[in-house]
Amino acid sequence: MHILISLIGGLGLFLYGISVMGEGLQKSTGPKLEKAIGLLTSNIVMGVLVGTVVTGIIQSSGATTVMVVGFVNAGIMSLYQAIGVIMGANIGTTVTAQLVSFDVSILSSIALGIGIVLYMIGSKSKPMLKNISEILIGFAILFIGMRFMKDAVAPLSEYPAVRKVLAELAHQPILALIAGFLMTTILQSSSASMGILIALSSQGLMPLQAALPILYGDNIGSCTTSLISSVGANKNAKRAATMHLCFNVIGTILFMFILNKPITMVVQYLNPTDPARQIANSHTLFNIVNVILLLPFSKFIVKLAMLIIPDKAGDEEFDNTITKYLDTRMLETPAIAYGNIIRESLRMGGKAKDCFSSATIALINQSSKSINESFEKEKLVNAQQKEIINYLIKLSNKALDEKMRLSLDLLFHTINDIERVGDLSENIAELAQESINNNVNFSEEAIDEIQNIFNKTLEAYSLALDAMKGNDVNISKRVIILEETVDELDKAYRNEHMRRLNKNICSIDSGIIYLDLLTNIERISDHAASIAKRVIMVNE
Repeated sequence: MHILISLIGGLGLFLYGISVMGEGLQKSTGPKLEKAIGLLTSNIVMGVLVGTVVTGIIQSSGATTVMVVGFVNAGIMSLYQAIGVIMGANIGTTVTAQLVSFDVSILSSIALGIGIVLYMIGSKSKPMLKNISEILIGFAILFIGMRFMKDAVAPLSEYPAVRKVLAELAHQPILALIAGFLMTTILQSSSASMGILIALSSQGLMPLQAALPILYGDNIGSCTTSLISSVGANKNAKRAATMHLCFNVIGTILFMFILNKPITMVVQYLNPTDPARQIANSHTLFNIVNVILLLPFSKFIVKLAMLIIPDKAGDEEFDNTITKYLDTRMLETPAIAYGNIIRESLRMGGKAKDCFSSATIALINQSSKSINESFEKEKLVNAQQKEIINYLIKLSNKALDEKMRLSLDLLFHTINDIERVGDLSENIAELAQESINNNVNFSEEAIDEIQNIFNKTLEAYSLALDAMKGNDVNISKRVIILEETVDELDKAYRNEHMRRLNKNICSIDSGIIYLDLLTNIERISDHAASIAKRVIMVNE
């Protein structure tokens, strides 16, 4: 019982260390991690590189593949792009096993000491110091957990029965493979499984011949995370998770029956007396060689996944018309989740823009159809606001760097600005409905003025969304200038309206609607300027 408790404690520290180090790495890279996904092209080799780097940063192949499933589900990534990232994720996950296979007790102690000092002197003005401290502290805790596991299993070497059972796994490869699969499925971490294997081997309890099939089973078990995450997703997302499974199963078959002896010879030649290094190198070689062998057949893996999950006649995919990019799977990777929430916010902004255009066109053209379109789009904007705000709250509870936290705090206000654009557009649609019901006509001069101030405001709002998308200060400044122009037009047109009223060029009824219209349009330009100003604040 003492051995089990110590092993569980060591495993807990090991997993916590991985988590802390991964969070520190994510916060250090920040938006760069989200930009890395933007590098994806039809070039599958680039996909492999991105998958390797991203997994090396977030310290979890499961998180990377879950992220891929989410991207495919949102339509951001194609299956042919996804297969490259999935392959790269398998290579990236070998970093942890390589780290813990070395005996760096002194180095981890130094890292812990430096990490704590940096954490204590770090402040809001020096967020990078805190990020680095988290990386160092996580690194140290990782090795402390590993040391606990090694010490916990050491007494097992005194039990001949235990040694016999573990040695027997070398002659029962299928049983060993199943054991590796179950261990990773239960722990939901192939790195944790590899840590236990290395701990056992370092005490002379796990022969390489028994460890290899367990290692292969670990790789298959790592697929369960992405398979679970694909439940409830669309067909392509399920296919992405299936591709991950197919890739690892095919690789396992190749190594179990063909490449097992060559990999054994290579790792024993490299480290003849160090079983921990042998296992770590086996893990790395398995994943790298597997990618090299199967990369030329990536398109066939995609087609195999499509055969397993085929399209069916009359089977329509569920289309979430409210949100497209918000996915709870991404919350474990805040930098990616942040990029997606910006995409969704821009999508909401686009709907509000359509709502504004439809409402103004409805008033100018006296169109009931455009009025109804505006009302429907405003309802969708309201629904999007609720979903985005809920997602923002969840993301705000994650570990974020200072700049991203500021951006999220400001994004709450931006979302409300966009929602207000929808509300003001609804007001304009109601004015259009009133003008139709009361048969109110506008003078040609008033129509020209409406068209002009609408165009300026629409341009300002469109540029505000562009500034938000590109995080562009220069575009933001153009929005502020345009907003001042709209303010001047509003004052000038109100004076012109009074002149027309005095000369009986327009009626009282049309005049009231006209003034209300100017008020709503000018407020929309104010909200556009508010959005632009927050872009500037983030970049100050």
